[in-house]
Amino acid sequence: MKLIVGTDSTWSLRTWMCAQLANIDFETQVIHLGRPGYREVLKEYSNTGLVPVLINNNLEIHDSLAITEYFNELSEGALFPKQRHERALARSLCSEMHAGFSHLRAACPFSLDALPPLQSINDNLSQELQRLEAIFNAAQTPFMFESASAVDAFYAILAFRLNSYGITFNGKAGAYQQHLLEWPLLKQAIVAAKVWKEAPHTMNP
Repeated sequence: MKLIVGTDSTWSLRTWMCAQLANIDFETQVIHLGRPGYREVLKEYSNTGLVPVLINNNLEIHDSLAITEYFNELSEGALFPKQRHERALARSLCSEMHAGFSHLRAACPFSLDALPPLQSINDNLSQELQRLEAIFNAAQTPFMFESASAVDAFYAILAFRLNSYGITFNGKAGAYQQHLLEWPLLKQAIVAAKVWKEAPHTMNP
């Protein structure tokens, strides 16, 4: 099984973290997004021309949500809570992360480099941060539910992005954010992302 990922791709990092959480045995193929010829290289692995994509024999699964669900099935439900209502909420939160927070993404591009604090927050960004704070505030802590799940993997990358721009929450939301930042799996993912960036055009770590 091979997971095709891209450099500086937050969705690649999320699926990588979910694979680790689900204890999936896989190889990683790295594509250096933005380098000359990367689209041609990517097309060799991904019919959509996008990352991430999972290849398992003749099966190609694209989109992070679909890959996460596949990992969940392979691991007999390791990525979502056991309780039905919590599973529904978890999937709702993952979908919201997947489709939402467009203003935050635009104002705070993902970067592994040191960044100056964000200087201004407009109304649209403020609304998204308020929504995110409400989500974090609902966490059971230290994880969103009783144990680590896909939700934590999805939002940990966002917590890292916020912290890079000096955006932190207070109270229970802040406690959840801080736990995500200190989560060993997130730290491993950031190390992996740095390795991907320093690697040749494609690699199999």
